[in-house]
Amino acid sequence: MTTTLLEVVRRYADLHSDQNGAATTPIPGLTAIRAATQGQLQHAINRPLVALVLQGRKRVTMGSHTFDFGAGESLLISADVPTVSQITRASARVPYVSLVVELDPAMIASLIVEMNLAPEQKGSPVRVDPTDSEVADAALRLMRLLERPSSLPVLRSQFVREIHYWLLAGRHGAAIRALGVADSHAQRIARAVAIIRSEYTKPLRVERLAEAAAMSPSSFHQHFRAITSLSPLQFQKQLRLIEARRRMLSEGLEVSSAAFEVGYESVPQFTREYGRMFGLPPAKDIKIALSQLDTAA
Repeated sequence: MTTTLLEVVRRYADLHSDQNGAATTPIPGLTAIRAATQGQLQHAINRPLVALVLQGRKRVTMGSHTFDFGAGESLLISADVPTVSQITRASARVPYVSLVVELDPAMIASLIVEMNLAPEQKGSPVRVDPTDSEVADAALRLMRLLERPSSLPVLRSQFVREIHYWLLAGRHGAAIRALGVADSHAQRIARAVAIIRSEYTKPLRVERLAEAAAMSPSSFHQHFRAITSLSPLQFQKQLRLIEARRRMLSEGLEVSSAAFEVGYESVPQFTREYGRMFGLPPAKDIKIALSQLDTAA
């Protein structure tokens, strides 16, 4: 069944992937990934998701923890945490292929009640486990809907719900239950994170974020760092730098334009912080990255 899922996902990715190897689908939160070369380091602050690796290998680092995994395994990210990832096994003949499913907290909350599960479990926000066969089977049925677009409006929601059900019932279940707990610390911080994501270019008022999370400023800082591993200002800074890099790569923006568009008022400050995060000054980093993309193409 996994081989069949690989074939379906690879076929879709071959037809629809962008220059970064990501193929979005008409199903919100579902993305096919294909890469024909071992990649450079990728910085991200992902939304909660599960990634089913179908071919190749990848390495993901969160803080001091590093996860190496490959075909037949799934990566779970259950909170908005910064990660650094790299595809470590891929070739033109045997590309890296994975299927990413963003997790829906509202759906998880509903299923927790229906499944009569203990609502909250603590643990690492990033983990790797073997992919449950039921999850792979449900993912295959969902991907096959893309080949029959007329079925999507009728069947899409129930198939996405089925994937969430099997994730909760399987190896990843305990790790994602906190996402569905109404008014939990995770959900409160998620409300603040949503504000930062939508307004990351604007000045950050921590008091407003604490109010959205229904916490005192001191409690908000404590829980925000416990869940995301960053302070709110560090979270915003990383979002700005990641988005600036994306725009320079995909839109060809100059360094100064990218800096101002993501909210920086000082290009030298942007350049310093960019270098600390990505290891190189922005102009040099983008030149190398574009050269690698041309070579891969």
